[in-house]
Amino acid sequence: MKLNIALLAGDGIGPEVINEAVKVSDAIAKKFGHEITWKPALTGAAAIDAVGEPYPDSTHEVCKNADAVLFGAIGHPKYDNDPSAPVRPEQGLLKMRKALGLFANVRPTFTFPSLLDKSPLKRERIEGTDLVFLRELTGGIYFGEKGRKDNGDTAYDNCVYTRAEVQRLAKKGFELAMTRSKKLCCVDKANVLETSRLWRETVQAMEKDYPEVEVSYEFVDAVAMRLVQWPNSYDVLITENLFGDILTDEASVISGSMGLMPSASMGAEVSLFEPIHGSYPQATGLNIANPMATILSAAMMFENFGLMEEGKAMRDAVNKALEAGVVTEDLANGGKAYGTKEVGDWLAANV
Repeated sequence: MKLNIALLAGDGIGPEVINEAVKVSDAIAKKFGHEITWKPALTGAAAIDAVGEPYPDSTHEVCKNADAVLFGAIGHPKYDNDPSAPVRPEQGLLKMRKALGLFANVRPTFTFPSLLDKSPLKRERIEGTDLVFLRELTGGIYFGEKGRKDNGDTAYDNCVYTRAEVQRLAKKGFELAMTRSKKLCCVDKANVLETSRLWRETVQAMEKDYPEVEVSYEFVDAVAMRLVQWPNSYDVLITENLFGDILTDEASVISGSMGLMPSASMGAEVSLFEPIHGSYPQATGLNIANPMATILSAAMMFENFGLMEEGKAMRDAVNKALEAGVVTEDLANGGKAYGTKEVGDWLAANV
């Protein structure tokens, strides 16, 4: 297979972890007889510094014409520490999601047998956890009307959803549940929010089309508690943008490191694959960033093309590295810590 992949390294440790994901992906391509053409493009603070905007038109053209996008991270302290900055790296991420129609963020949370004791939660609570969040990505409060009034003393952010936006996300949730344990949880705040009531009634109306799926409805605050109490009681969860943003970060620590969790943002035409961690600017250039989440995101990318054996080979290599202790300092636990490049080299050699 010939693949044309847009490569958005972004900011901070983004370029470092992306380099290792490319290295391992190229090793997979060589092993299985595929050809990958990488098309680098600017985004985030790097793009602001170069051309004055975080998601320039030239980058959009590269992404739009690609088979998929492999993305690193966005964010820089000089913008984080300046709330009045008129242009911010994160604006590029929101613009990219909207422009590419990336409406469904797929975030798996799973445990690694060799790392169960690295989690802040007790082994018996997390063992066997294997859940997936589908977060709606292009609607809700992040994209609603926002502003100030009363001379800046009052601020507002409007949360708006259409039935069609809920339906297309829920459809992916039902379809994913059918391939797993046929359990789906709709996360909302329907006792308070009108948008949540729309979510709940829309999903309820869709149940008849998926009679084999057992659907539950839970308030977001209850899910936040249960995620740390009994995470393995969940399988597929669907929710709106803000709730999903918060809950997926909470779920990410179950595995023991955010540096291990991949994600995908799915659209009608092109999909994007990225680690869930941020740009970690303090580690930039130090060769200490964990590249495994980006490499596992690349594995999801291969699987999205139907190349299941290739994705499995990448995941198997990561599991072997974890068992062998070939890990960066976030997972070394007092033992030998390998550099970002060294972990990438080991994985490329072991696929």
